[in-house]
Amino acid sequence: MPVTSVPSSSPASLRPSGTPGLSPVDLARSASATLRTIGGSDVPAGIADVRITGVDLRAQNVLPGDLWAALPGSTVHGASFGRAAIDNGAAAILTDAAGLALLAAADLPAGIPVLVHPDPRAVLGPMSSDIYGRPTERLSVIGVTGTSGKTTTSYLVEAALRAAGHRTALIGTVETRIDGQVFPSAFTTPEAPHLHALFARMVEQGVESVVMEVSSHALALFRADGTIFAAAGFTNLSQDHLDFHHSFEDYFAAKARLFDPVSAVHARSAVVCVDDRWGRRMADLAGGAVTVSTTGDDADWWVRDARVDDAGVQSFGVHGPDGYTATGSVGIPGRFNVANALTALALVDAVGVDRAVALDAIARVRVPGRLERIDAGQDFLAVVDYAHKPAAIESVLGALRQQGSGRLAIVVGAGGDRDREKRPLMGAASAAVADLVVVTDDNPRSEEPAAIRTAVLAGAHSVGGDAEIREIGSRREAIQAAIDWARSGDIVLIAGKGHETGQKVGDTVYPFDDRTVVAEALELRREHA
Repeated sequence: MPVTSVPSSSPASLRPSGTPGLSPVDLARSASATLRTIGGSDVPAGIADVRITGVDLRAQNVLPGDLWAALPGSTVHGASFGRAAIDNGAAAILTDAAGLALLAAADLPAGIPVLVHPDPRAVLGPMSSDIYGRPTERLSVIGVTGTSGKTTTSYLVEAALRAAGHRTALIGTVETRIDGQVFPSAFTTPEAPHLHALFARMVEQGVESVVMEVSSHALALFRADGTIFAAAGFTNLSQDHLDFHHSFEDYFAAKARLFDPVSAVHARSAVVCVDDRWGRRMADLAGGAVTVSTTGDDADWWVRDARVDDAGVQSFGVHGPDGYTATGSVGIPGRFNVANALTALALVDAVGVDRAVALDAIARVRVPGRLERIDAGQDFLAVVDYAHKPAAIESVLGALRQQGSGRLAIVVGAGGDRDREKRPLMGAASAAVADLVVVTDDNPRSEEPAAIRTAVLAGAHSVGGDAEIREIGSRREAIQAAIDWARSGDIVLIAGKGHETGQKVGDTVYPFDDRTVVAEALELRREHA
């Protein structure tokens, strides 16, 4: 199936063409919500005839006939934007008691139905699913979660499904694809109203199987609730998002919602990589999970005799249930990508895809911004990768170090307004392996870029090794410096942004694509040679 890009689309434009329509009475009953009205007036007798045909949680995106979800926020309650939602045609409102009080105090039309629930976010997913006709009952949805590897594993799974003849869709960090059409992604996992609208649109377009990345934020905030998962895969767990989850236990607990049998969103089949202790713990929690491992044979799926050629293609012996053996390969460097490939194979096996077909498809996949080579005919390797966590940097550098005997450089930064604890760890992971560490800006957002670089530099200098460490704030200049440093046989890694096409400084996103900038740096080097 050819892949085609389409213009940037609003969430509303990715809705289905039609919905069954439900009454506020039905929605309130299914969610155990109390049915009220703005102003506290009695519920009108004809309320059962009101039809809810869509749902949104952003007042400016509400369409006539929508249920508007007015959720409490960290600084402002969503109900504060009631005027915009009602002016746009909201037919009913979902909120909590505080939201109802705000709506009642505002100068708003009385009589609009309000569904009051103590935790409206927790019921928004199932409500959205109901409004859009429970679309995942007609789809085979495969979820992939973990700190690293979600995107790569999702692409591998989707490729195998397509090769087996499935009409597929993909939802993830890089993009959303519906039967070959590409749409931009705002979140790794969309908010529940947008997610279930996407599912319904996929059903309309004849999609059979959906692969989606499921972030810890999405699981903690109930974005995926109401989704029926045919299978779910767990890749690994390492430091990330601790500004949101506060502890590894909270982080693990969020991921575990896809696998814990008592969870409302646990998958029918679980595939868990047990290469780390968190994976082993997840497999124990899931009970009956299919396990995969690249570190030994104490798993349902395991590998032997993994090797990598000069082009970075990895070949390995595959061992599976019932004595199954085969030879597999993946065209992306790094032992962790062998684990991703094996996880993908086990996931599609769980939904009935022929193993040989899957292995052949997995061998041919390339993933945007994941160890992506930029080749301008130079005599050294230049790659762009999304690694923006300490463990991911360590893994990627380790994989590249195995590629040859040349020197290794990394251009690295850390994002602003995110987990501050990982910044020195990223610097230390870089300096422990690389010969040259160029610390630069990533997406500083609202923070002072120099302060972020200082934290990364502190970690790099703490290693006390032989790595040359430079600070170059301009990301473009940092990339050029690393490219100019390289000699024949060396490797240059540009880490952190991968597929991203912008750099956020303050409230502005400036066009910036590491892959394009690397290509330009290579051309400039050639011109000056």
